[in-house]
Amino acid sequence: MRILFVASEALPYTKTGGLADVIEALPKALVKLGHEVAVFLPRYRGVKANTVVMPSMTIPQGGRLRFPAITNGSLLHGVRYFFLDDPFYFDREGIYGDRKHEYPDNAERFTEFSRAAIEMTKHIWPPDIIHCHDWQTAMVPVLLHSSYADDPLVKDLPVVFTVHNMGYHGIFPKEALERAGIPPAVFHPGGVEFFGSVNFLKGGLVYSDYLTTVSRKYAQEIQTSEFGFGLEGVVRSRADRLVGILNGVDYSSWCPEKDALLPMKYSARNLAGKRVCKQALFEEFLLLHDNPNRPVLGIVSRFADQKGFDLIAEIAHELLQEDILLAVLGSGDRRYEELFRALAGDFPGRVGVKIAYDNRIAHLVEAGSDMFLMPSRYEPCGLNQIYSLRYGTVPIVRATGGLDDTIEEFNLQHGTGTGFKFTEYTGAAFLEAIRQALHHYSDDGVWKRIQLNGMAKDFSWNTSAAEYEKLYEAARAARTQKAVPSSN
Repeated sequence: MRILFVASEALPYTKTGGLADVIEALPKALVKLGHEVAVFLPRYRGVKANTVVMPSMTIPQGGRLRFPAITNGSLLHGVRYFFLDDPFYFDREGIYGDRKHEYPDNAERFTEFSRAAIEMTKHIWPPDIIHCHDWQTAMVPVLLHSSYADDPLVKDLPVVFTVHNMGYHGIFPKEALERAGIPPAVFHPGGVEFFGSVNFLKGGLVYSDYLTTVSRKYAQEIQTSEFGFGLEGVVRSRADRLVGILNGVDYSSWCPEKDALLPMKYSARNLAGKRVCKQALFEEFLLLHDNPNRPVLGIVSRFADQKGFDLIAEIAHELLQEDILLAVLGSGDRRYEELFRALAGDFPGRVGVKIAYDNRIAHLVEAGSDMFLMPSRYEPCGLNQIYSLRYGTVPIVRATGGLDDTIEEFNLQHGTGTGFKFTEYTGAAFLEAIRQALHHYSDDGVWKRIQLNGMAKDFSWNTSAAEYEKLYEAARAARTQKAVPSSN
């Protein structure tokens, strides 16, 4: 099968979040299953491309035409990479916006990108199925349903659409329809219209053949008012075409036995290297060295309310009454950046913070910490808790989405479980879960049992890729049945 991934970011080229990890790892896993896979991305500033494969394509946008190019990137792990090359739209400092605002022409940028993806399937790389990701690519199924509905080359192309985070819709004023070249015929309550505005994510949900999201629990949650962000009714109406497939982890990059970014590798058979990594973490974050057994709580995250940082702010001073250290890596909302800077000033040597994203340091936090905090308000899948399991770093998470699917509550009586969970979204419940973990940390034998339970878990992409393979076949079969005239 020939599978085209259309996404707004992917490692090793561009990353703002977990989407980039998925678009690197899942195509590789599908290639291993024997499929031909290509990935289509915007060529952002700093991304190098090898050759021009289509010097100019014609993209209508309202009353004007644009003429972007398609360039060819590298062949990585058997996956082909193509880029939309339009410097006016994509050679910018940020991907979706600057530090203060989303770009006001994002509707035009990503509609052009979606239309270019369809044109590429016609002229360069014809696939059997298109797999789109998040609102930035939602115009692919919308345009296939409208502008390209009678195009014999693409009108029967099935589309699978994955929602990585229901909280991001891509909402624009009605005027964006004309500016972006979106057919007005799709602007109605059963299409992309959303309280008088254009909602890109809704278009993807309505017009795709199958929908997926990134954990089984999140597939259930987005059908509720708490997690559906106003689109829960749309999701419920497509429930028969919605599948939750847990994201996998690329253990070639995230495994302490072969992690070249660590000062010393280690494994479940020999955890000595983890102690070396903890010492290196002390030095990296200027934490106290006086007691190597003092527990370190790690955080690697985007600083946002979604990630539970309001709970961290609520309990921070009470938490630091415990004999713990805190190592924090991330960036995001300014109030949380300032919170951690203030805590580092108030508790020197107890709180270390780096306002940045640094891959090497992220690996060190995973390896050198004893516990990892993820108190998310909602979490479609989450990857860091899965990384933590493999690194023998015990996760403390809220029981939501993929966090609930991947972390099993520790049971002392049976010696089972991989971490600690809380359900109620309150600082008190979060603090209680941390204190429960700290209690068990004081018993070396019990703690090692929890660590080894987690390190034995396998969340590789193999299982998830096989589930996607079945879904692609179902989408193709559904299109075939639809195309065959009834004999009645």
